[in-house]
Amino acid sequence: LCLFVPGGLDCSISFVSRVLGKVCVHGSPKGILSVLVPRLADLTKSDCIWQRICWRLVECVPDRWMEAVVLGFVQRAPGADVLSRLLGNLVVKNKKAQFVVTQKVLLLQYHHTTEVLQNLLGYLSLDSLRRALLIKVLQELLEIWGSSSAVRHSPPEQQQYISKAILICLFHLKEPEIESCRQELLTSMMEGVKCHLDSSLPQIRRLGMIVAESISSKINTDGPVLKFQYEEDDEARELKSLLVQTPPFCVVPSLPDDDRNQKADAALPLVLESNKKSHTAASVMPDEELDAELDSDDDLVPYDMSEDKELKTKAPVYIRECMEVLTGSEDVDKWEATVKALESLVRKNPAATREVSVELAKMLLHLEEKTCMEGFVELRRRAQVAVLTTDPIPVAKYLTSQFYSLNYSLRQRMDILDVLVLAAQELSYPKCHRRTKHSDAPKPCIQLLPGSDSSEDWRRIIDERIKSKTRRFAKGQSQVELASSPNEFNSVAGHFFFPLIQHFDRPLTTFDLLREDHFVLGRLVHTLAILMSLAVNTMAVPAMGKALLELVWALRFHTDSYVRQGLLSCVSSVLLSVPVERLLEDMTEQLLETQSWLGDVVEKDPDGDCRRLALQNLLLMENLKKKLKTLPS
Repeated sequence: LCLFVPGGLDCSISFVSRVLGKVCVHGSPKGILSVLVPRLADLTKSDCIWQRICWRLVECVPDRWMEAVVLGFVQRAPGADVLSRLLGNLVVKNKKAQFVVTQKVLLLQYHHTTEVLQNLLGYLSLDSLRRALLIKVLQELLEIWGSSSAVRHSPPEQQQYISKAILICLFHLKEPEIESCRQELLTSMMEGVKCHLDSSLPQIRRLGMIVAESISSKINTDGPVLKFQYEEDDEARELKSLLVQTPPFCVVPSLPDDDRNQKADAALPLVLESNKKSHTAASVMPDEELDAELDSDDDLVPYDMSEDKELKTKAPVYIRECMEVLTGSEDVDKWEATVKALESLVRKNPAATREVSVELAKMLLHLEEKTCMEGFVELRRRAQVAVLTTDPIPVAKYLTSQFYSLNYSLRQRMDILDVLVLAAQELSYPKCHRRTKHSDAPKPCIQLLPGSDSSEDWRRIIDERIKSKTRRFAKGQSQVELASSPNEFNSVAGHFFFPLIQHFDRPLTTFDLLREDHFVLGRLVHTLAILMSLAVNTMAVPAMGKALLELVWALRFHTDSYVRQGLLSCVSSVLLSVPVERLLEDMTEQLLETQSWLGDVVEKDPDGDCRRLALQNLLLMENLKKKLKTLPS
């Protein structure tokens, strides 16, 4: 063909195009395109006739095979400039190719790599006829990025994919194009960042922050820009790098040896001259530094403070004194010392704590940081847990009632949930495990029996002595069993659980779990799942399981993936905590409905974690069925 075209002869390439399309759809596209694309890239580098042949090759592919051919070229082209040489203005001439490039790959799929996105959007930016499509693609991407429905219902992987495409489009925009759509970019940024910051998933919130920062830096080159605080990890650095892509390195042709030597000789005087200038500057510097030293106050002798000792403020020794300091003292050092000492003081004086437990819990719930004290939030939380474990029932009643009260911030409500979980976890453990974690068990010692002539006593002494001298590799080191104790969470589990589950559907003036405060709802259902799992083997666990399944059924179609993950965790905790017999007797209907819902989640839920949890629950139900068959009737 390349020989016929310069001679003015007519030739058709449609047959080759049809073969290429059919191979890409029904055959092995990797095999043919991995050879064809590099070869065409070489031939079209400097030959315009081969460029025209290549353009006709892809233009004559039938529409039903166009998608496979275009995707194959995009995935295997080494760069956007090569792709532009191979496809030409195909997206302008062919509607099917335009749909694949501007709609299907960018908006309907999200499994392609970042290199494919860079090739595709770079290809759109390299020609004036195609740049209109680039701006149109950016507008559609921003519309989806700013849609609250898309943020709620699309998986995090797709939202990350769309965010990458937006950043690559912003990189390719020129200043006149940014100026023409500045107001539209600003509107899309404000709508999109709100939707992302409302999400319960940290990954989605961070994506919104990064994209909003990038748009702000593009539209406000001279003025102030948005700046958020988030964790800088590899994903964040990769996203930011898309906005400042480095251009491909230019290949410099090698020079002959003579020319290279001449260039090096010409460069030597320049190097010597620069070195001479630097030495001159270095010789001037000491005089200036000397004048500066003469004008300084370095001749003043500093006061010797090496033997000074920091004065430590004594912490209060009574609970009521601590409350007075935390509520009314202006002494900052004493306030910090009290915060640090409060937890140990509460645990050492349980009787005094029970007298003022509710007042102390109220004070700690409203306690705010007066100074920039390191670890203040953790110290306050530990003190709250100590108060709750010391006097569980009245303090739990107070905290659960305040969770649904007015005039509390979302942060305070989530603090209540955290304290309830930590206290329940501590109460469900034996006391010896709480105080002596990681402590070594005492080693058994042999005591000789005084003056015993009995053969049984001697036999026991010898056996113990042999046992102490024998090394056993299979059984491990012998340990003394720790003393067991009753589960203190057994008697108070209902006070932690049922008040939290009662009023979730009652909206308040400043607090609505079923609407805008879905993040707190997600924390609530996760908390209920943990409380359920900690209540295993307690008397209240069947009633708790039944109430929790009713909550799951009421919220099963919630749009927030974090809430759905919490609901699926609730199902797991019910299946693991409630005895199998009670599940069948009291909750047969709820279990059948839940099983049907779990099947729908596995097949249709857009969130991968929800699908995984639902599948685990189904497998758990199957294991329970098998266990029931083995039980004697």
